Amino acid sequence: MAAGGFCKLPNGTVVVALNLPYGTAGVRVLVHAQNRARALTRLRNLGLRAIYLRGNAAPPTPDEITAVLHHPDGLIWRTAPPDNGVMVNELWHPIRALLRPAAVQQG
Repeated sequence: MAAGGFCKLPNGTVVVALNLPYGTAGVRVLVHAQNRARALTRLRNLGLRAIYLRGNAAPPTPDEITAVLHHPDGLIWRTAPPDNGVMVNELWHPIRALLRPAAVQQG
């Protein structure tokens, strides 16, 4: 189960944040949608089928909300911060960069 949370905005929309396992490290995914169900549906439609949001343990920070609201797709990700509390200065990426198939190497 992925850790995550949501924040309801004054205009009625929500921003959902999820920490998902991916490769050797995890990723933090942010989704802007009309409601929580639609946010999770957007992720499931991209192929992330087993995505559930239980509780509100890791809601998005104000900086994360600003980042997702300023992105045209409203769906971004970056490497999840490690448990030791050290923040990594990484920019947000569009979701298509995460879901892009690995390049096939010619041998």
